[in-house]
Amino acid sequence: MPPKKPTTEPPVLDPVVLADLTPGDRYDLEDEADLEGFGFVDLEVDELALSHASVFGSRFEGVRADQAELRGATLTEVVLERVDVPVLRGVRSRWRDVEVRGARLGSAELYESTWDGVHLVGCKLGFVNLRGTVLHDVAFTDCTIDELDLVQSSATRVSFTGTRVRRLDVQSSTLAHVDLRGADLHDLAGIGSLRGVTISPPQLAQLADLLARDLGITVED
Repeated sequence: MPPKKPTTEPPVLDPVVLADLTPGDRYDLEDEADLEGFGFVDLEVDELALSHASVFGSRFEGVRADQAELRGATLTEVVLERVDVPVLRGVRSRWRDVEVRGARLGSAELYESTWDGVHLVGCKLGFVNLRGTVLHDVAFTDCTIDELDLVQSSATRVSFTGTRVRRLDVQSSTLAHVDLRGADLHDLAGIGSLRGVTISPPQLAQLADLLARDLGITVED
C-alpha cells in the first residue's frame, strides 16, 4: 500500500543569494530611499529610517538601532542577520523573499502588511503584530515569540519548527496549511478560527480545555 500523502503543504522558500554588495553606511539609510545591492555591516544608529523605501538584494548584518521605521517599505530578496531593534514599525510594508536570522525584535508593529516567502530563523521576538496581514510561504524556525497576533490575517503555508510561542491569537483569521506541530504553544486565542491548521495529537490533548471552554462544554466527573 503506498504511503499516505501529506495533506499539509509546507512553505515554499527560495534561499536568498547575495553577492558583490556595495558597502553601505548610515547616510544611505533614509526615508523613501531606493537601495539595491547594498551591504550594511555592524552599524549602530539611533533610528533605522526606511519609511516608504525600496530595498532590493541587500543585507543588514549586525545592525543595531533603538527603533526602526519601515512603514510602507518594500523589502525584496533581503537578509536581516543579527539585527537588534527594540521597536520596529513596519505598518503596511511588503516583504518578499526575506530571511531574518538571529534577530532580536522587541515590539514589531507590522499589521496590514504582505509577507511572501519569509523565513525567520533563530530569532527572539517580543510582541509581533501581524493583524490583517497576508502571509504566503512563511516559516518560523527555532524562534521564541512572546506574542504573535494574527487576528484577521490570511495565512497560507505557514510553519513553526522548534519554535516557542507564549501566546498566539488567530481570531477571525483565514488559515490554510498552517502547521503548528513544531510549535510549543502556551496560550491560544481564536479556537473557532483554527480551520486549516494542523496540530499533533499531544497538542490536541493540550488544547482540550480551550476547545471545551470555547464550545461551552462542561467536563466533570
